[in-house]
Amino acid sequence: MNIIRRPRRNRQSGAIRDMVQETRLSVTDFILPVFIMEGTNVRSEVASMPGIHRLSLDLLLEEIQECVDLGIKTFDLFPNLPESKKDKYATESYNPDGMYLQAIRAIKDRFPEVMVMTDVAMDPYSSDGHDGIVENGKILNDPTLEVLGKMALAQAQAGANIVGPSDMMDGRVGYIRQVLDEGGFHDVAIMSYSAKYASAFYGPFRDALDSAPKFGDKKTYQMNPANSREALIEAQLDFAEGADFLMVKPALAYLDIIKLLNENFHLPIAAYNVSGEYAMIKAAAQKGWLDGDRAMMEVLLSIKRAGASVILTYFAKEAARLL
Repeated sequence: MNIIRRPRRNRQSGAIRDMVQETRLSVTDFILPVFIMEGTNVRSEVASMPGIHRLSLDLLLEEIQECVDLGIKTFDLFPNLPESKKDKYATESYNPDGMYLQAIRAIKDRFPEVMVMTDVAMDPYSSDGHDGIVENGKILNDPTLEVLGKMALAQAQAGANIVGPSDMMDGRVGYIRQVLDEGGFHDVAIMSYSAKYASAFYGPFRDALDSAPKFGDKKTYQMNPANSREALIEAQLDFAEGADFLMVKPALAYLDIIKLLNENFHLPIAAYNVSGEYAMIKAAAQKGWLDGDRAMMEVLLSIKRAGASVILTYFAKEAARLL
């Protein structure tokens, strides 16, 4: 049989497979999301995220040192606050003496070379658990922008390198860019959650932060999972308003959206490999139904292959060890 083209020739040994590999993961692709809570020497495991903990600042600094030693250089910081610190207008989010802003200062003081990314959204600080101000059961867009601006400015003043608006309010990237520039923070980047879908895969994250909405859902501001062209509209607006990165969230069920944005925008595309995606693999691995390490690396590789140059993932530390 005269078969001229035999693709298996390029798979016949490990050396050849490595040589022709099209997509490569690096530890520098990763951002590790971390959860901070009040107290000292506090390590509280997130029940639905095996291996992931909420940490008090002292232990968080130790965790960051371990990660830096593995080559991880960027961390996305999320606060777990007691209900007593939450109110309708998320005022704790820009309290300079609050836990979150103190943590940013402490991280940058001890690790000046580390990049600190922040979350800009009301839900961890809101007594309503929503990403915007609530009036009569409606999420108000424009009044929310003022709160997000104060939050982003306070985070920049504390030393944040990248702010991450995750709220999906219209116009927030342009508003935050204006506030940061007027405050003299021209070098603080915006990683916009451009295509953030109303997903079932956020459940464990909301457990970690106790930030689930107190009523209703987030479908009036997060995107419909059925829509892809809408992602182009959102991304184009964020691009025009000055975003430095465009993010897709979640990642695995939205690989087509990552590819779509990568093909249409000359900005770095980020993808958030979210808590539910992490929990699925961990649960299956604990049951012995999957090889956890192989599944983890295959998932991360698929996100990069789709076009993400930045991956926010709870697997960052484990993946860094394997790499």
